Amino acid sequence: MPETKGKILIVDDDAAIRESLETFLAFEGYQVDLAVDGTSGLLALESKAYDLVLLDLMMPDRSGLEVLKDLRQRDVETPVMVITAYGSVENAVAAIKLGANDFITKPWNNEKLLIEIDQTISKRRLERENTQLKRALKQRYNFSNIIGKSEAMRKVLDLVGQVAQSRSTVLLHGESGTGKELMAKAIHTNSPRAEKAFVAVNSGSLPSELLESTLFGHLKGSFTSAIQTKKGYFEIADEGTIFLDEISTISLEMQAKLLRVIQEKEFVPVGGVDPRKVDVRIVAATNVDLRKQVEEGRFREDLYYRLNVIQIDLPPLRERREDIPALVEHFFTKYCRENDKFLDPDGSSRLRFAPEAMRMLMDYHWPGNVRELENVVERAVVLATDTTVPVDLLPDTLLTINGVPIRRRIPTFTRPPEASLFDLVDEFERRIIIEQLEKYNWSQTDTAESFRIPLSTLNQKIKRLNIEIKRKRDLASAGKS
Repeated sequence: MPETKGKILIVDDDAAIRESLETFLAFEGYQVDLAVDGTSGLLALESKAYDLVLLDLMMPDRSGLEVLKDLRQRDVETPVMVITAYGSVENAVAAIKLGANDFITKPWNNEKLLIEIDQTISKRRLERENTQLKRALKQRYNFSNIIGKSEAMRKVLDLVGQVAQSRSTVLLHGESGTGKELMAKAIHTNSPRAEKAFVAVNSGSLPSELLESTLFGHLKGSFTSAIQTKKGYFEIADEGTIFLDEISTISLEMQAKLLRVIQEKEFVPVGGVDPRKVDVRIVAATNVDLRKQVEEGRFREDLYYRLNVIQIDLPPLRERREDIPALVEHFFTKYCRENDKFLDPDGSSRLRFAPEAMRMLMDYHWPGNVRELENVVERAVVLATDTTVPVDLLPDTLLTINGVPIRRRIPTFTRPPEASLFDLVDEFERRIIIEQLEKYNWSQTDTAESFRIPLSTLNQKIKRLNIEIKRKRDLASAGKS
């Protein structure tokens, strides 16, 4: 059976209307069920889920209003469109107050009716998807799902749990890669604003003139490329949360405008004159000492105190090494799923670091923190050919003793029973090329020179061996940030 556009229940005592609607809607691709009166309609709704109910208002056993009232007491989500005659518009309005989504009058135009039905079902599906997405996000950023059992992380999560319910501005302080945006999302999704927007802004990646337009929006014609009016992130995040990452990088001029938003709860779009009210919770983040920047005159003292109502210091990974094994396991599962390899039937990863490799992970100082650890684990997943990941698959930055590089052995791997000689050669060549690309920060030109082969030859091998250059270069860049 072909997939239907949706399931519709028609509740009407008029056989001619039931048959007419059934024929018309079935032809348009809907699955249609029929109920001859209100009682049988409610019974049908108890036994099956529908995308839409077409409900007649005037029926002999029970009125459509009574049926609608009973339905809404047990189901507030299923869309209901009431069917009424021209003289029953007042009843239709009463039905809307009881929870009907719309009404149609007899006789109706089939083309117009189909459009209204399509729009009603599409809108409900979109609302359902948004609800499911928000539920999934809330579960993902639930405090119990944030990996960190160390004493340092428990203190952070306790504090985050306390401040999430408040309206106060929060300043997250920590080194790059410690998970500041993750904590900002956790604050938002566990707050009364969770149903509203969470908007993240990387302040350091935007020049001052563009940052103002990004945050506050602009009016059409306010500058050369402003061909239309555009909302800014503060307006988009109204009643929600805005996350300002790298807050220390914004100019003094922008600091003054941001201070106005915090104090007055209003802003002026670029090119505008009238202020617009906004209710936004601000979570800011920095990896530098803002107090020191205030003393040096690079950050406004009044803005500092406005932002620093509650400061949360995120510990670097080297200060919570006991969390490394759990983080490794989490990232193994994530990237094994993405690469569809080394997975158990329950979807968890079968990969493990060899004891020596795990010891090196525990001893490493992790300047890039959790983000760097994630990159190391993803690299291991991509290169692994056996469930035990050897030391050889760790990047050069980890393979040192007191700053002296350890001699890396030529990559070895266990031969899968079904692998041919050509498969083994391809896998060996792939790993050698990836290692050299990593060494030269994913530059094909430098890598080709190091291999003493033409660039075109290297590119052919990269394509044949399915090596993803762009994504890996992004990872390499992220690892440095």
